[in-house]
Amino acid sequence: MKIVAPKSFTLEGGSKAVLLLHGFTGSTKDVKRLGKHLQDRGYTVHAPMYKGHGGSPEELLQTGPEDWWNDVVAGYNHLKDQGYEDIAVVGISLGAVFSLRVGEEFPVKGVVSMCAPIKRENTDGLFDRLYDYAKIYKSFEGKTREQIIAELESLKATPKGSLNDIQKITEETCEDLHEITAPTLVMQGALDAPIYQESAPFIYEQVDAEEKDIIWYKESGHIITTGKERDKVCEDVTDFLDQIDWSIAN
Repeated sequence: MKIVAPKSFTLEGGSKAVLLLHGFTGSTKDVKRLGKHLQDRGYTVHAPMYKGHGGSPEELLQTGPEDWWNDVVAGYNHLKDQGYEDIAVVGISLGAVFSLRVGEEFPVKGVVSMCAPIKRENTDGLFDRLYDYAKIYKSFEGKTREQIIAELESLKATPKGSLNDIQKITEETCEDLHEITAPTLVMQGALDAPIYQESAPFIYEQVDAEEKDIIWYKESGHIITTGKERDKVCEDVTDFLDQIDWSIAN
């Protein structure tokens, strides 16, 4: 069965724009509900789909975080080109790392970081996520158990330099968190893995924003935008954005 890959989407709302970023092995499906909620609250939302994502794990490994970061920058510039001067950035997981980096390098009205692995010190766990994604993807393709096992074994032998590059871009972003001065919201699932739980308070402490907050979700794991408390996540993000003084010059 051929799987139709998710695509980038733009939801037109008001003059305030939000760049919405998904995570590693994820897709724009993970943030679509939040995007629609933001649109309903009067925001224009653009969510770029990173190169290599949404397709096979083999295709994903042929790309890397430099490609994905370029997609993020292109998404920011897309909003600028459409005439949106006031932009906030919201991301989850690796998308949260990217949202922090956007806050470090570009003028933004606000930054929302959801479950960012900013304290990751090695690539442990990254291949596990890719491997789990591969099992699900190949199952949806309708492949036999024997085919899936053989392709997973082949995947283990595939060069994984992009995983090292993820670690590098995460470390670089971590070093410059003090550059973030825009209002910042850190959101974290309390049932998430330790690396993410350790990262949340670290991000909160390191950003140099005068207006910042951290929210924990007691019943949520990693992808909080699709988890049990997804409706509260949507409300908290929009409430944060609503409270920003968008009239202040970047």
